[in-house]
Amino acid sequence: MSHVDEQVSGALQQETGRATAKDVLAAYVGLTKPRVIELLLLTTVPVMFFAARGVPGLGLVVATVVGGTFSAGSASVFNCVYDRDIDEQMRRTRRRALPRHIVSPAAALVFGTVLGVLSTVVLWAFVNPLSAVLSVTANAFYVFVYTMLLKRRTTQNIVWGGIAGCFPALIGWTAVTGELSWVPVVLFLVVFFWTPPHTWALALRYREDYANVDVPMLPVVKPARAVGLQIVAYSWVMVATSLVLWPVADTGAFYPLAAIVLGAVFLVEAHKLAARAKGTEDLSVIQPMRLFHSSNLYLSLLFVAVALDPLISR
Repeated sequence: MSHVDEQVSGALQQETGRATAKDVLAAYVGLTKPRVIELLLLTTVPVMFFAARGVPGLGLVVATVVGGTFSAGSASVFNCVYDRDIDEQMRRTRRRALPRHIVSPAAALVFGTVLGVLSTVVLWAFVNPLSAVLSVTANAFYVFVYTMLLKRRTTQNIVWGGIAGCFPALIGWTAVTGELSWVPVVLFLVVFFWTPPHTWALALRYREDYANVDVPMLPVVKPARAVGLQIVAYSWVMVATSLVLWPVADTGAFYPLAAIVLGAVFLVEAHKLAARAKGTEDLSVIQPMRLFHSSNLYLSLLFVAVALDPLISR
């Protein structure tokens, strides 16, 4: 451990000693990764509007949001418990609740289990059994497949592990219709192909962190140039997939227009990152966080377009 790491560790231990009830509450909330939950809900609720071809019932939306929040929070808590050893060593994650010892692993496991049970009960009782089963499947996939099996073993970790984050599109659709169809599958695939460019951009920024804890994210084992080319490839497939929704769901003109404009902007950013990554490993030149933030905006606005299309096209 370096001198700087020792100083940080000591500071965190001192901070733990004077943690207040507010600190503990904030730590529990932090374990659920609220920003991740926000993004997942942004792909759930718009699909409900699209499935209803208008405005879904408020009670159904609330139940789906509450159940989905509990489910995503539960998966994040389990992830934090399993990864607490590497979280303590990474600059990006060392201030999470478990590395700071504000919450014990045992308490976090109980918290995650309670959230998972509440999620299943809410979705089963107030939405429908299919949505509840899909939610449990997503939770289990994130914990057992991504966190425990893939993350520390392969560069394909977030490609296949990212499947868990695609389930909200299916859950939003089944919450309204009670059944699956090709429409939510297309949106599932959009998120699937969006995940690698989004995550690899972040991993480029924190590749030293991942390298230090032996997590083989693609930017750790491949040069930035190769990562940039992979990002471009997945971005093109993502945009093409987003346009498939037009004929499959028979949308109005608003959605494909929005998908084309948003996709073009995203592709420009992806190609710019790839161009900057040629011949350099300097992050100040590559500026990967530009694409990361652009990817969040892209997905949010695309799913807003999904929600608005049936309202505008009436």
